[in-house]
Amino acid sequence: MNSSVIQVERKGKLALIIINRPEVHNALDVPTWGELSKVFGEVESNPSVNVILITGAGNKAFVAGADLNSLYKRSPLETFEGKLPRAITTIAKSKKPTIAVLNGYTMGGGLELALACDLRIASENAKLGQTESNVGILPGGGGTQRLARLVGVGKAKELIFTGRVISAEEAKNIGLVNQVYPQEKLLEEAFFLGESIAKKSPLILRIAKKVIDEGIEINLSAALELESFAQSFVFTTDDHVEGIGAFLEKRQPEYKGK
Repeated sequence: MNSSVIQVERKGKLALIIINRPEVHNALDVPTWGELSKVFGEVESNPSVNVILITGAGNKAFVAGADLNSLYKRSPLETFEGKLPRAITTIAKSKKPTIAVLNGYTMGGGLELALACDLRIASENAKLGQTESNVGILPGGGGTQRLARLVGVGKAKELIFTGRVISAEEAKNIGLVNQVYPQEKLLEEAFFLGESIAKKSPLILRIAKKVIDEGIEINLSAALELESFAQSFVFTTDDHVEGIGAFLEKRQPEYKGK
C-alpha cells in the first residue's frame, strides 16, 4: 500500500497516512493528490481499520499547500477537473472517523485537506492559513465552504480575504482545531485520541457521523427527525445490545459492527 510519497502505518485499529514530501514541506502536486486519494480509498475499505489519521512527514509541515509550480500554467479546464477537489471529497465523505494531525505548516490546500477531516489536532509550532489570495487564486478544495461552516462566515472571510497565517493557539480559540499539544507529544496524543474512538462501535460511529454531516445542511426540525430515525435504527443493531449489556455487566464491550 505504501508508495514513495504516500505511506501508511498501522497501529491496532488505526491507520496513519503520511504525506512524504518533506523536501517541499509536503506540498501537494497533481500526482500526489491522485496517490493520496487512491491510498485513502484502500485504507477506508479495509474492515480492520476503524479510524484514519493523516499527517505530514517531518516536524515542519503537515502540508504547506499546493505545489505552485504545478499551478502556474494550469488551464481552467484542468482546474475544474482537478484531482484536488476529488481527493478532498473522498476524505470528507469517508464513512470512518478521520483525524488530521497538523505537525507544522498547514496552508492553502493543506488546510482544506485538514478541513475535510472530522477532527484536527495541532502541534504548538503549527501555522495555519487559507493563503490562496496571496498568490491571486481562490481556495479550490472546499475552503470557502468548510471553513465558513466551521469557524463562521465572518472569520472565514477574514482569513480568506487577508490570507493571514494564524498560530495553533488562535486556531484552537476560533474552533479550527480541537486541541494543541507540544510537538514531541503530538503523535502520541493523536494515537490516544484515535484509540479512544476506535473502541466504540464502528457502526454507531458511521451513523453518528452521517447524521451530523447531513443534519448540518438542513433545518433543525428536519435534522432532529433524522436523528430520531437514526436512533430508532440503532436499536435494531447487535452493537446496541452489546454496549448496554457490557455496561450493565461491568465489562468491556466487544462490538462487531452489526
